[in-house]
Amino acid sequence: MQNITLNYQEGTSDKVYQVAITPSSTGYAVNYSYGRRGSAMSTGTKTQTPVSLEMAQAIFSKLVQAKMAKGYKPAENSSLYQLPENGTLDTGVRCQLLNGSTEAELENLLLDRDHWMQEKFDGRRLLLRKVGTKITGINRLGRSTAIPEPLVESARVFEHDFLLDGEAVGEKLHAFDLLELDGEDLRSKSYKIRYLRLMNLLSGVQQRGIRFVDTAFLPKQKMALFRQLKGELKEGVVFKACEAPYTGGRPNTGGSQLKFKFVETASFVVKRINEQRSVALLLFENGKIADAGNVTIPVNFEIPAVGSVVECRYLYAFRESGKIYQPVYLGVRADIDPEECITAQLKFKPQAEEAAA
Repeated sequence: MQNITLNYQEGTSDKVYQVAITPSSTGYAVNYSYGRRGSAMSTGTKTQTPVSLEMAQAIFSKLVQAKMAKGYKPAENSSLYQLPENGTLDTGVRCQLLNGSTEAELENLLLDRDHWMQEKFDGRRLLLRKVGTKITGINRLGRSTAIPEPLVESARVFEHDFLLDGEAVGEKLHAFDLLELDGEDLRSKSYKIRYLRLMNLLSGVQQRGIRFVDTAFLPKQKMALFRQLKGELKEGVVFKACEAPYTGGRPNTGGSQLKFKFVETASFVVKRINEQRSVALLLFENGKIADAGNVTIPVNFEIPAVGSVVECRYLYAFRESGKIYQPVYLGVRADIDPEECITAQLKFKPQAEEAAA
């Protein structure tokens, strides 16, 4: 069916926008994906219900013309993204979400032989499902999502069907878990068994898109990797209980998998658009709205809409006001629901420093 990939390059801005007409039950759908080049793509649809081919083509043309009026140009050699066939649908898959660990817990996790450690990649959560020749990308909300065509081609190299869990960075998937293999559900098995099955799966095939995540098992290995990643200014590390099963969703506290971040990031809801390219941020606390401060939108980003979820890096949050200090805008997060934007995400300024200030 009809599709097009558009590029926008100006200054430090380098964005991709793809539109496609695809068959959808009794008619056709117009789906799209967008994002910075080399990043995981956000997806959506312009047709909530199937439409006629004539109407789909009219919607397609109008959308492409609107983007080209804003400076987008047809791509020549850029990588395509495979769009979901029917827009962003709930796949029924629920990924395991992690709580953070504290500084006080860190030493025990580094020394505990029952917790393995891996790098926490700075990308987007992506589950990759292969059933025959059909490849589906699934985001952290369990919804179908666009995936880069090179990653699709890598998945098709495998003879086996599978469901992988990992972190997408550009056109690569850093795979760290295997949930299904040839129709067998592996979620109830221990992580060390799933890890071994994943390693065997990936080591048996030559391809470039799916990478196996290196793991440190022993305390000495974990400490060396921890120092290395922190020195390289990576995002953080993840600790995984090697005997634990895979449990979808996020536990209220703790959990068998814990993350420790070297830099602080959080998701916020855009409350309003301010003057001079900044937006006001809000979080939820016990069902009430909490002001989280403002963040400037760099010129290489589009200003996000009110009500959208955005991600920001920050130094810390002030305990009294709840506002974040030295925020840096990272972009829109279409794979995070507004209800997840709660004050419990925040890391507050140490009380001793606040008292001295």
